[in-house]
Amino acid sequence: MSNATVKSAATQKGALKKNSVSLLGIFGSKTDMRALMRLSSGRVKEVKPGSRIASGTVVAIDDDGVMLRQSGQTKRIAIPGS
Repeated sequence: MSNATVKSAATQKGALKKNSVSLLGIFGSKTDMRALMRLSSGRVKEVKPGSRIASGTVVAIDDDGVMLRQSGQTKRIAIPGS
């Protein structure tokens, strides 16, 4: 990504919804991917598959986002603006 693209993505107004879980970034090797998530409380937490957060359990992490299981349903959380 170019510096302009990164700057644009990092400065989107309203991209992170208050009182909800947001994905900030994904990192690590393909066999040990981790993610930074902003929790509804505003706290930022590093997660990996199997991690539990207030809104569910992290099922998987890939290049497209985090799969989160909550109340028997699985949903994908992508990086805002991606």
